[in-house]
Amino acid sequence: MSRDSMPLQELSLQTSMSSQPRRNNKRKSRSLLSEGLDTECTPTDLIQQWSPSHKHQRLLDQGKENEENVFLLGRRSRRKKGPTSAISWDHLPEELLLRIFFCLPLQDLLRMSRVCKRWHRLAFDESLWTSVDLEGLTNMDLALEQVLKTGVRRLRCPRSFVVEIQFTVLSPLQIVQLDLSSSIIPTPGLASIVCHCTELEYLSLEGLQLSDSIINALSKNTNLLQLNVSGCSGFSSAPLADMLKSCSRIEQLNISWCDFTNDHVKSVVENLSSAVTQLNISGYRESLTLGDIQVLVKRCRDIHTLDLSDSTLLMADCFLVLKELKNLQHLSLSRCYHIHLATLYDLSQMFPSLSLLEVFGLVHDNQLSSLKNELPNISINSRPFSTVARPTPACKSIILGDRAMWSRRCRLRVKP
Repeated sequence: MSRDSMPLQELSLQTSMSSQPRRNNKRKSRSLLSEGLDTECTPTDLIQQWSPSHKHQRLLDQGKENEENVFLLGRRSRRKKGPTSAISWDHLPEELLLRIFFCLPLQDLLRMSRVCKRWHRLAFDESLWTSVDLEGLTNMDLALEQVLKTGVRRLRCPRSFVVEIQFTVLSPLQIVQLDLSSSIIPTPGLASIVCHCTELEYLSLEGLQLSDSIINALSKNTNLLQLNVSGCSGFSSAPLADMLKSCSRIEQLNISWCDFTNDHVKSVVENLSSAVTQLNISGYRESLTLGDIQVLVKRCRDIHTLDLSDSTLLMADCFLVLKELKNLQHLSLSRCYHIHLATLYDLSQMFPSLSLLEVFGLVHDNQLSSLKNELPNISINSRPFSTVARPTPACKSIILGDRAMWSRRCRLRVKP
């Protein structure tokens, strides 16, 4: 058999398994074989000796490479990737997501609410919106409506501008502390908010235009502790009297510089609760009389902060009435021009507990030093602004910050 007649498979096998130094020997043996095979009397054992070796059958079964001491390379199937150990956000419980959302500022929380429906629902959970500060927000109308619906309990938005708001909701609001000082809000819109409040404890409506319906709505908040309606107008004396009777737990009341008549002033002093300890009733130049002071002192014996500034009808005889206030610590008599300077030198004897005295406009600068020498234990003219029932008193803003509300800051607030 010639070389060209060999099967291709055997030819390739021989070529791959033969080494280079043995090629010459194979050629010699092949020539001898061909000569021997050409003869007719070739022995059978010679044919078997020089016949090409039989190729082993390649194992087709994978996974049995080392069987019978035969080494064979086999291709194994690729391993399937098992589940990863990472935790998906979708698998986190809602309690953990709420705890994460609780650490986010207001802007980031609103961005999270746009991820999916589930996150939108969690982002507006009432547990995240307990205290909100909207000061500095330009588009106040829609934002205020949305925040009120979240179940907010502490809301601060002073000096805000609201064009139109019609808050309609069936359930009452949960607001406990509300600061709308010096805001511009339509009276019907403000009424729609206050009429849904029944749990108010701290409220500041300083400088707002009110109405009788708003004052009547405040009567439902029997837990009211601090009320600031300084500079307000638009309500009559009868609803004011009913509100003060209903809200018998008020401790701090700032009702200064309102658009009051004599009837308004009498409604205040005749219906104040005995729980009042701090009162600002300044600004009633021609309305507050000595008789009103007598009624006031008789009803509220525990007052320790009293502001009677700009009450021009009061004279020195009012001290004989005020000395019944045994716990009086802070007294403001600024611009009470009918009180003579000489009567002020005896205040330390009349009021042993007095530590703060405001007499702006009543004592000239050249007389102030002598008064301080006579009253060394009393700080004179150290508080130019009243702190009664105000959310952010000027004297505490340096320590707590301008955005504090009743000694606490809101968690969610608009960045300045």
